[in-house]
Amino acid sequence: MTVGAQVKQCLASLKSIEAGQSTLALESTDEGAKRLYHETMSMSAEVISDIKKRVGELEREEYQYKGF
Repeated sequence: MTVGAQVKQCLASLKSIEAGQSTLALESTDEGAKRLYHETMSMSAEVISDIKKRVGELEREEYQYKGF
């Protein structure tokens, strides 16, 4: 597996985790838990944004990674 494919797989996993956090936040009845899930979703969104930037860098630097 190439580096580009691994980074994109990591991105997909992070998006899945964020979706799980969203589901937990919606289903939770505890306000403290909801707040915690929303905070972790915000942190996840920041990491996802950084990884997306890295994917773009990889695609610009190494053409063979484009389109994975």
